[in-house]
Amino acid sequence: MLLSMCSLSGHASTLLILGDSLSAGYMMAAEQSWPVLLHQQWQKEKFPVTIINSSISGSTTQDGLARLPALLSRHKPDWVLIELGANDGIRGFPPAIPYETLKKSIQIIQKNGGQPLLMQIRIPRNYGAAYIAKLEAIYPKLAEETKTPLLPFFLESIVTQPKLMLNDGIHPTADAQPLIRDMMEPLLRQYIETTEKTL
Repeated sequence: MLLSMCSLSGHASTLLILGDSLSAGYMMAAEQSWPVLLHQQWQKEKFPVTIINSSISGSTTQDGLARLPALLSRHKPDWVLIELGANDGIRGFPPAIPYETLKKSIQIIQKNGGQPLLMQIRIPRNYGAAYIAKLEAIYPKLAEETKTPLLPFFLESIVTQPKLMLNDGIHPTADAQPLIRDMMEPLLRQYIETTEKTL
């Protein structure tokens, strides 16, 4: 289990990242992963947010749901970024399974007073156009139904650059992590600042 806490000095709000190998720093030191790089940037900027990276390689949406209650109880996050579903797709799960599991996760976060953020997931194009379309369509549907912000897939522009991907064609390299951080930083900051203004 990879669980890294990135704490800021003084009072800070909390962002929990519930993901899989795409956020866990697969095949690299955890310190090289984009969540840690983002924490370091925010720390330098004195942006008062604690990032807790609870991403585990191989996690499915069901694995995330099973771990979620304990994580919410322990860390009491203000925001939870859900980056799950790729492994459901790779394993060929019917789209209804991640749909229902992600919906439950979102509802649990909301009931615990947190703000869920959902990441659009893409899977390799060799899984069949019909299946890919059905799986990827559950994300905007869930976002609309649960009034949850939908963030774009952070590998969208990276998967087209072989030098930034491992040989498996699925996982980003260490060199790609700063690029992911740079994409995610303004998006996450925007939602965090917007939420704070409405409180």
